[in-house]
Amino acid sequence: MKKLIAYSSVAALAVFLSGCAMVAPSAQSGTLTGGLYTSVSTPHWVTTNTGSTKSGSASASSILGIVATGDASIQAAAASAGITKIHHVDQKIERILFFWAKYTVTVYGD
Repeated sequence: MKKLIAYSSVAALAVFLSGCAMVAPSAQSGTLTGGLYTSVSTPHWVTTNTGSTKSGSASASSILGIVATGDASIQAAAASAGITKIHHVDQKIERILFFWAKYTVTVYGD
């Protein structure tokens, strides 16, 4: 019985702590978040510009919810590929428990 309580406590603690290293996606994207692992890609933004011959990415990451670094802005992603006319933007969210999270923005355009 003591082992069952101990294992249940560890499992409950992992679930409660899984929100520490989280990516806060935009409310309009409606992305899902898994308790143990998340890897979700969604469209983020679309313009009326036509064509997309280039793509550029920018990322930000978090470790244990304590340290968060990076520039995941649309401007940084566009600049990385020399894009001046944006066609559309995608986002990707990756997360492993409460240890690590990464948010990536990919810009497509000319």
